[in-house]
Amino acid sequence: MSNKEKKGFDSPAAFNKKAYRDFELVEKFEAGLQLRGSEVKSLRGAAADLSGSYARFEQGECWLIGAKIAPYAMAREGGHDPVRKRKVLLHKAELHRIEVKLEQRGFTLVPLRLYFSGRGLAKVELALARGKRQYDKRATIAERGQKRDLDRDMKKYRKR
Repeated sequence: MSNKEKKGFDSPAAFNKKAYRDFELVEKFEAGLQLRGSEVKSLRGAAADLSGSYARFEQGECWLIGAKIAPYAMAREGGHDPVRKRKVLLHKAELHRIEVKLEQRGFTLVPLRLYFSGRGLAKVELALARGKRQYDKRATIAERGQKRDLDRDMKKYRKR
């Protein structure tokens, strides 16, 4: 059995649904996370929440801020702070490219999901995003409804 076939790999430990609704995703990146042992165990149990979290650059390094990873129940007392900022691991060229794009007005870096790679490493999928306005959200909902109606009609037509 290969690593990708093993249960639990590449399945999200946490998913940020709000990011897809509130932002227009421009570009996606995969990055590693610097975690403590109890945080990894907690992530394997899918005890994480990405809503309201974001990534920010401080002194040339990228940090994930606001992500909540619940304390692992079997860890020693005083395991880890659930909302501490965590270092995002990217190549230097990627860091520079993202930092340049973030300097443009209106862009932010949001986490989409936390997951384990095929090798068992904790990864975060980040997206360079631009905030949606209220009318953009309404237009997206209308498009989704039209697509659903079209799919329903096509299915009905194929059954004849």
